[in-house]
Amino acid sequence: MSDSPPALLKLARAIETLNARFGQACAWLTLFLVFATALVVVLRYGFGIGAIAVQEAVMYAHALVFMGAAAWTLQRGGHVRVDIFYQKCSPRRQAVIDLFGHLFLLLPVCLFLAWNSWDYVASSWATREVSNETGGLAFVYLQKSIILVLLVSLILQAVADIITCGYRLAGRLPFPEVHHG
Repeated sequence: MSDSPPALLKLARAIETLNARFGQACAWLTLFLVFATALVVVLRYGFGIGAIAVQEAVMYAHALVFMGAAAWTLQRGGHVRVDIFYQKCSPRRQAVIDLFGHLFLLLPVCLFLAWNSWDYVASSWATREVSNETGGLAFVYLQKSIILVLLVSLILQAVADIITCGYRLAGRLPFPEVHHG
């Protein structure tokens, strides 16, 4: 018998790795946010120079930090939930709560948002939408695409979590140790 994990578990791990690496890369953008914001302030108030493109780049990076790292945050259990109850549950009950939350809350909301934002993003791409500001960035359509990046990464992470919860609940994967604070 092979010690290799089943294909579905391999898929879940691959999704988790992809989301973790992408989330970590997005998190590094916070350094850019600090330096670029400082640059905008120094240019504007120190030299009277506007830097619209840099300001817009900060907006794009800000969107990527939060939307690009959302699936990684979900993976690490960093999203807000009613922890006062959840943390006191057994690992099995936590897996059931996570499974139902992903199936009946996260996935439907993501699919609804994807359905409703598709035309918004697609029309921006169709016109290769650019900034309305003189000196602004010429790719607003890329910024709007971050919405779909958020949704795809969250859907993929939900699939990975559902697979993992299923294996745990079936007794084919151990539950993580729970440390009650």
